[in-house]
Amino acid sequence: MPATPSGPRVVVDADALARVGVALADATRRRLLLTLLEGPAFPADLAERLELTRGNVSNHLSCLRGCGLVTTTPVGRRVRYELADPRLAGALADLASLVLVVEHDECPPGSQCCDDDDPKHESRPTP
Repeated sequence: MPATPSGPRVVVDADALARVGVALADATRRRLLLTLLEGPAFPADLAERLELTRGNVSNHLSCLRGCGLVTTTPVGRRVRYELADPRLAGALADLASLVLVVEHDECPPGSQCCDDDDPKHESRPTP
């Protein structure tokens, strides 16, 4: 009889990962998700806080809602947005805290990962 691994079995939903990937692929959606880590918010407040237009925020929130990452709650005539699952907050916080080192030589051609114009890009010499 084959040995079974100890501990809980992890089940990965590839479609859910794809939706998270779509959400995280855009800088504005990343900023919105990170802001929603702090708690529920109204689109107008998110637009003001992130210095974006209300239309832009509304479009991105619709995408996030379509991906299943945020939910809405009517509050009077307004709609409040929040993360759809409390576990998403922990996962986003964990992802945001990752430190990834990418060497220039390892970036795929045409990739944005090695954009030398990005002030956050840290060039490291290859050993």
